[in-house]
Formats: sequence, structure tokens, C-alpha cells
Amino acid sequence: MIKIRNLKKYFNDKKVLDGVNLEIEKGKITVIIGRSGEGKSVLIKHIIGLLKPDSGQILLDDQDITAMTERELNEVRRRFGMLFQGAALFDSMTVGENVAFPLREHTEMPEEDLQKVIREKLRKVGLKDIENMMPADLSGGMKKRVGLARAIAMDPEIVLFDEPTTGLDPIMSDNIATLILDTQRDLKTTYIVITHDISMTYKVADKVAMLHEGRIIEQGDVDYMKTSQNPILRQFLEGHSEGPIKVL
Repeated sequence: MIKIRNLKKYFNDKKVLDGVNLEIEKGKITVIIGRSGEGKSVLIKHIIGLLKPDSGQILLDDQDITAMTERELNEVRRRFGMLFQGAALFDSMTVGENVAFPLREHTEMPEEDLQKVIREKLRKVGLKDIENMMPADLSGGMKKRVGLARAIAMDPEIVLFDEPTTGLDPIMSDNIATLILDTQRDLKTTYIVITHDISMTYKVADKVAMLHEGRIIEQGDVDYMKTSQNPILRQFLEGHSEGPIKVL
């Protein structure tokens, strides 16, 4: 569904993406792993057109996102949902208003239908009767769930997850991983997850790709990645401080 070809990006003299090549399969969960600061979030921003590469292409159904005008990009972005790090809910809005936000921005849906969608999406993420609560009254895990409900509010074809388990304890992280898996299987949507949470990766991924020093150095299904002898991948997956990845 998405083909990333030789994508390069510099910020001043710092090379962040150095020829990324990756294909995202339709209706699957692709997990992009790597250390903090390796460019995972930068890659996500390119996929939705928030950043332009210095060179390379991102093809969405064979249309090059990198060559689109802002108006064309706005149309393409309607095909995406996104769960931001920390959920990024609007503190001044109720849960229901947060979920409805993209619908109010991009559609003219009648209020009665809007309320039905709010309840349906919250139910899909395991929440009910919380439409009138405020984000400040929610736990970290509940905020992530509301963020996911908002991300799927417009029935997007592709959902992006930026570090969905950051700041959560291991039990809640596993709960969010189960939610990602269940909603993807239910909706048959294409999910792209960026993370350094290895247990979640093993649980949800159809395909795993490791980003290191601006390149995808290894990719495959979970079984392949677990048995790969790539020393950089092995060090990252096993969490060792000694190895080819230097800890500064």
C-alpha cells in the first residue's frame, strides 16, 4: 500500500534518514523499531506529508506523496488516523468532543449521527459511558484508548501509532498491545507502529523493520527477526549495552 524508496532527510548538517527503503502491506501491522533519536518519528511525519524529504519517494497506491501540493496532501491525510505519543487529547474538551473533533472538522455529519459514532468508537476501544468526562480525569491507559477512538473516528485506511506504550506500566502496555491487535483485526485497517517496546512488537507485528543510523538494516516477520544474526538487531532486541550500537 505504501512504498518508501531511498528516502533521505537532513536537518542542517545532521543526517536523519539516509536512504530508507520499506514497503507497508495493506491490512497488516508493520512495526518500525529502533533506538530513540534514530528518526522513527521523522519517518512517520514524512509518510503523512508533514515533512518533505531532501530526496526519495513515498508512494501511496502508486501516487507520490512527496510531489503533492498542500491541497492534495490534505485530501490524502483524510485516509490516515494517528495516535500521538501521550494521546495528545485536548484538555479543554470532553472525551466525546475529542473523539468527534476530526468529524466536526472534516464532515457535516448531523449531531445525532455524530453521537452514535462517538459511542461506537469508544465501545471498540473498550470504553463506555465516559463521553462527558474530561481528559484530566482519565488514567494514562484510558487516554491512549480515547486517542485511538479519535484516530479511527473517520474510518481511516491507515492508522499511525507514535510510541503507543510510552509511560505505561508493563501490564497496561500489554493491554494497549492487545487493543491494537484486536482493533486492527476487527477493522482490517493498515497499522504502522513506531516503538522500542519489544514485547509489544512481538505481540502485534505482522512485519518488523529496524531503523538504525537512517537506514532499515533488517526487516521480516517476528520469527525471522528473532532468529536473525544481525549483530545490531540482536543487541537491540536483547537490550545489551555492549555491542556495535555505542551508548553515549
